[in-house]
Amino acid sequence: MTMQILVADDDSAIRTVVSQALMRAGFEVRVTSNIATLWRWISAGDGDLVITDVLMPDGNAFDTLPKIKNSRPDLPVVVMSAQNTFMTAIKASEKGAYDYIPKPFDLTELVSIVRRALSEPKGGKRAAPDEMQESMPLVGRSPAMQDIYRALARMMQTDLTVTISGESGTGKELVARALHDYGRRRKGPFVAINMAAIPRDLIESELFGHEKGAFTGAQTRTSGRFEQAEGGTLFLDEIGDMPMEAQTRLLRVLQQGEYTVVGGRTPITTDVRIVAATNKDLRQLISRGLFREDLFYRLNVVPLRLPPLRERIEDLSDLAQHFFAQVEKEGLPRKTLSQGALDVMRRYPWPGNVRELENLIRRLSALYPQDEISAELVEHELHNDSTRSPGIEAEGGKPIELNASVERYLADYFSSFGDDLPPPGLHGRILREVEYPLIAAALAATRGNQVKAADLLGVNRNTLRKKIRDLDISVIRSIR
Repeated sequence: MTMQILVADDDSAIRTVVSQALMRAGFEVRVTSNIATLWRWISAGDGDLVITDVLMPDGNAFDTLPKIKNSRPDLPVVVMSAQNTFMTAIKASEKGAYDYIPKPFDLTELVSIVRRALSEPKGGKRAAPDEMQESMPLVGRSPAMQDIYRALARMMQTDLTVTISGESGTGKELVARALHDYGRRRKGPFVAINMAAIPRDLIESELFGHEKGAFTGAQTRTSGRFEQAEGGTLFLDEIGDMPMEAQTRLLRVLQQGEYTVVGGRTPITTDVRIVAATNKDLRQLISRGLFREDLFYRLNVVPLRLPPLRERIEDLSDLAQHFFAQVEKEGLPRKTLSQGALDVMRRYPWPGNVRELENLIRRLSALYPQDEISAELVEHELHNDSTRSPGIEAEGGKPIELNASVERYLADYFSSFGDDLPPPGLHGRILREVEYPLIAAALAATRGNQVKAADLLGVNRNTLRKKIRDLDISVIRSIR
């Protein structure tokens, strides 16, 4: 028997090309330009699958989807939309759509989705999430981002382990948070841990906690991130920097669903969704003996690659508007970009990705009184570092004393506790606090040039950029 497809779209050209493609694929097709007719057909039991646009002259498909799923739960519905945002994909998923396809779309892909939907076993309703806030955690309408949105929408109601790869500054933690905030674990905690920011000898304690007396300085029992994330999501950032010993313990958790605290003996059952992220090639680390292959396959159940900004440059305008709106909420005046400024930004390679763009927008909003940012100002900010004199400020605006003695600092630090010892984790805290003025001093000496500062410190430029981000170092530049 020939399968019948019901197509609803108010654009006659869309109806024509979709119906022709489906008929060439061997399907019977009925088309309509309104929701009312579509609902009449569905109510009469017609159609084996529905393809519908979201915005129609007489209604919104998202309002009709619950009625369709209630009346005919096994009828697959594919949603088309020109409103190609993250929330469109999520709404399609939460309302029970089989799939979401952004306009413009590839007809071959549409036919493939139809065939897949009709060949799969009938599954009934999906679990509908609670009402979600109308925020926009991810921004962009490029084909690369549409692939991300659709993948996320499919994974929201699962607990599959996800590994997010991408360069620094592409938004890996934003994607991890979206998976949590719009998934079925949203009522549980979201706990993040950055493997690269924790001393190697403390990672196991940070992850799994420790008993009193487990090691020198362990004066009380301390919960780990797994315990803190119970019932929610644990985000393991920079997973490629995890030492081998901790990798072995993490593998046991993923395999058996339980762990023991450092110094403990009793296994603890855990219920946590794992989302990992890395800016490294884990397969290369495996070949060098730095990452366990069995752990890689446990983590890489669903791989997601976030594209760098240079591969989704068509999203730059939307991202800039989003960041301008953010800084306006923080009290700065709203700005716009001239067409020339946008052209300059589109030609720039954006080595720091979306994070670099956000920092640029914040700088433009803070430093310039003009309502419209010109191409010259953008050029100046992006390329004319030599015309600026840096001043280094800590969080809260307090200047860093760059020539302070580290020895004096440590003496003051210990004396601040009197006769007591500082709390556990001293090595990591001191390392971070000493690194801040050290990196700030290098940036000051090189007038904010990160390439030269990295050479001065003897570290990789990407490592330096990561430290600047993790330690929240702001290089405030003033124009002469």
